[in-house]
Amino acid sequence: MAKLAGVDRGVMYCLREDVKRALDVQETARTNTQIDRAIRSATPAIEAQMGRIFYPLKTVAKFDWPQLPYTGSVPWRLWLDEGEILTLDTLTSGDVVIGAGGYFLEPVNSGPPYSHVDINLGSSSVYAAGATWQQSTTLAGTFGYTDATEPAGSLAAAVADTTATSVTIGPSNVVGVGSILLVDSERMMVIGRSMADTAQTLQADLGSLNSATVIAVGDGSKFAQDETILIDGERMLIVDIAGDTLVVKRAWDGSVLAAHTQDTHIYAPRLLAVIRGALGTTPATHMLGAAVGAHIVPPGIRNLAVAEAMTQLLNEQAGYARTVGSGDNVRDASGAQLKDLRALAVDAYARKARVYAI
Repeated sequence: MAKLAGVDRGVMYCLREDVKRALDVQETARTNTQIDRAIRSATPAIEAQMGRIFYPLKTVAKFDWPQLPYTGSVPWRLWLDEGEILTLDTLTSGDVVIGAGGYFLEPVNSGPPYSHVDINLGSSSVYAAGATWQQSTTLAGTFGYTDATEPAGSLAAAVADTTATSVTIGPSNVVGVGSILLVDSERMMVIGRSMADTAQTLQADLGSLNSATVIAVGDGSKFAQDETILIDGERMLIVDIAGDTLVVKRAWDGSVLAAHTQDTHIYAPRLLAVIRGALGTTPATHMLGAAVGAHIVPPGIRNLAVAEAMTQLLNEQAGYARTVGSGDNVRDASGAQLKDLRALAVDAYARKARVYAI
């Protein structure tokens, strides 16, 4: 079958914002590029360790006839190995389509993901070799470890063009650079964010004091907790919302504390630069208000991606010569905690090898 794990499809297992928050990095175009590169470089390493992918990939995979001498398998069971499947659209073997009643996705009690496809022995279906046992069976569907999503707001503007590379969403605190979004049946990968007008304004003047942390707005439901907003040239972090009042941290992300006047427009990073039709889906048009879902990366994998990216960034800053101690006690930084985190992720998420008995 075609290789799934370790292929660069632009997927990031954590958000740019996760790494920036962990390292307390201020907003610059240079650091954004560096962080994105570090996160993307961690993806194939994680997949190699785990032997699987952690995003949904809609594709077609081919397999050899299952009853080969070296597999130790039975003729009604097709092992998928790293090609674990979430949903199966069509199954073809020996040029014959096997209907949904002719097979079972297994393990039925713990999947998805499903690690093998069994023929329903109560049916007339079989895995057939056809002209050759090589690549005789074809599966079309969605492969991966999970396709779970969490609510990420809705579209703030219709997407009327299948070639458009930007979308605007409503308030959300779960979307960032690296998110895989699901809108209707199309997946999009977020590769950039910029400020968009929220159509909300200040309802009163705001002084240039760090203690001035309460902002009155027209409609508090148009914002989300932990979202960054921009007023004039000052960024602020929303830490709480009470009705139409926002409680914020001022001068956020290295911006400059300033005074702001009533009726000033409020901006938020909701204009997303995206890759359309990502991961095997088809670009489509979408209505205003269409629900947006954000793909959920398993927590241990997301933590590992953050740690791998942080380690690379810190190594780059130190010229790959990180040390601890001083004088006669100086020594290389061990990275033991990262090793422990990798081991935990392997225990929880790695695909375990099948053992053949003779």
